[in-house]
Amino acid sequence: MALASEIPAPSPPRSWGQGMFLIGVVVLIATEIYFAYVAEVRAPIHLQLGLLILFLAALPALLWAKRGRASLPVFETLMLTGANTYAFPLLTGHQEMMTYIPEDITTAALAVITFQVVAVLVYEFTPARVSTHPFWRDDVITQNLGRWLTRGIALNTAYVTISTFTTWVPYQFESLLRAVFFGIGIICTFITSRRLGSRELSHGEQAFFVVNLLIQCITMATTLYLVGLVSLLLLTLLGYVSSSGKIPFVAAGAALLAIAVLHNGKSEMRAKYWETEHAQPTVTEIPGFFTEWIQHGLDFDADPEKRAKMTKKLIERTSLFHIICLVTSTTPSSQPFMDGETYKDIPAQFVPRFFWPEKPLGHVSTSKLSVYYGLQTEEDTQKTTIGFGLVAEGYANYGFLGVAGVGAFLALLIKKVQGWAQESPLFSYGGLVVVILLAWSFQVEFTLSIWLASLYQACVAVLLLPFALSRIIR
Repeated sequence: MALASEIPAPSPPRSWGQGMFLIGVVVLIATEIYFAYVAEVRAPIHLQLGLLILFLAALPALLWAKRGRASLPVFETLMLTGANTYAFPLLTGHQEMMTYIPEDITTAALAVITFQVVAVLVYEFTPARVSTHPFWRDDVITQNLGRWLTRGIALNTAYVTISTFTTWVPYQFESLLRAVFFGIGIICTFITSRRLGSRELSHGEQAFFVVNLLIQCITMATTLYLVGLVSLLLLTLLGYVSSSGKIPFVAAGAALLAIAVLHNGKSEMRAKYWETEHAQPTVTEIPGFFTEWIQHGLDFDADPEKRAKMTKKLIERTSLFHIICLVTSTTPSSQPFMDGETYKDIPAQFVPRFFWPEKPLGHVSTSKLSVYYGLQTEEDTQKTTIGFGLVAEGYANYGFLGVAGVGAFLALLIKKVQGWAQESPLFSYGGLVVVILLAWSFQVEFTLSIWLASLYQACVAVLLLPFALSRIIR
């Protein structure tokens, strides 16, 4: 059976997009009105700037829905992350912003707006040309796709479980296997969620998919890191919405509530399991582990202010706005612009370490920024990394010009790739590249060096797999 018959690229009618557009407009207006009354800002102009950032974050997604596009919303997702990373922290008075004067906060907000405006304009006015190259047009696997997707999901579930609860994975192969199985996971999960949205899955396949998704989420949560779990759920949601044209409000609301509860109790759990003799739970201890976690997450002591902290903590956790405030408050007044220092290591990241064992580490740009702005010492950067984000890095290097340059580069890159893949089957090499690019649109805390290097590594790992399968499956 041909791939096109097993997993078509859905092309919903324009009425689909109009419905999504109207829902989006209503949600945006309601959110803007809500913050207009309850925003915690230190200067009136911050309210106006915050509402503008929120509008610009949602604008590409609204245009995507209005046009009824069947293409994957890569650029739209990237821009939408600006709501929780920049707009909401500004409008809710992120606690770490209290150390900066209002003028620095204003400059930081203007930097974000510059990034958004330039990115939207470049994306809208950049011509997109459909590619006829076999890389973009030919199916990689044309037989038994459903079976291989099922096996891919099961394999990824097995790897996540084994790597989390055992030491079976050899250390020297851990990085390679993580890249390979991460690639398998995002491709199989996204395509299966699209098939779910277009009602192509049988009841048995639906149950299998949901069970494996739950196992992966539960397993990843036992590490007390929620970022991987959230990214997986967002990718699944995007796959479903992009093919069905419907938002699963009940499922999405339940997932958001669960994440909020877990996030609220995360600090207490980390204090116990990271800072004492307690280790990560075993498989048999999982029920008690999550029971304890939920109890911490629901502990608000009947205090209204403490109950409200759950939402605010979620916003603060994903915030990058205070990092931009740090950069704008010290650059160039006390620290000169870095003049591209964090961009110099980008070419080196594309050289395989096999050929250059001493090449700089992937997070070298983040380390430079952390040390330059006094957040860490050289020794600290070997243990932990701090997310700076593309906007703050752009300003640290070239001010507003750097911010505009980053926005233009990302918009141009995504628009060109989406144009080449406009008529690509989802399981062509080009289609897989777009899916990976969609997954990377969530990685807003990366610097440009890390973003490009990890994207490149993921593409290599993911594209090699179907290349091998295409030689096996005839």
